[in-house]
Amino acid sequence: MRLGEGVEAAIHCAATLASVDGNSTMPGAALAEAFGLSPSYLLKHLNMLTAARILESVPGPAGGYRLARAAERITLLDIVLAIEGREPAFRCSEIRRNGPLRIDASAYVKRCGINAAMLKAERAYRAALAETRLSDIVANYAEEGDPRSFAASCAFVARHQRRQKSSSTKQA
Repeated sequence: MRLGEGVEAAIHCAATLASVDGNSTMPGAALAEAFGLSPSYLLKHLNMLTAARILESVPGPAGGYRLARAAERITLLDIVLAIEGREPAFRCSEIRRNGPLRIDASAYVKRCGINAAMLKAERAYRAALAETRLSDIVANYAEEGDPRSFAASCAFVARHQRRQKSSSTKQA
């Protein structure tokens, strides 16, 4: 199984936004810069995360993006489904019923064993992603990541976050 590159970008951006203070925001252009991505490419994925209510988009000159809820309430599965969609990665099209080997439809009453195995793997993969919270990823990076990389990330966030005047906060 191969996930699109947008999944990696989405998870990194959400993890970065988990470090933004309070109800501050970070511009999409800064997130694109942080990861060396095209702003237009990243905007598409940020919009998907916003539509899925993982991120919140704040308009205006001091606007940008922030998490729509606490990092403890966002799983990697939430992010993957926002970017990749809810359809299973494997979609059985019943090719065993095609070509010169096909026989009467009554021979295909039982579910395809290949489809069953692939769906079992999909359930396991999704369960593992559902167990991992964005807050776990951020905490692990802070504890086990290279201190230079962690310091550079913190400095980048501090430099690019935009403080909001509103008193609203992220939902706990």
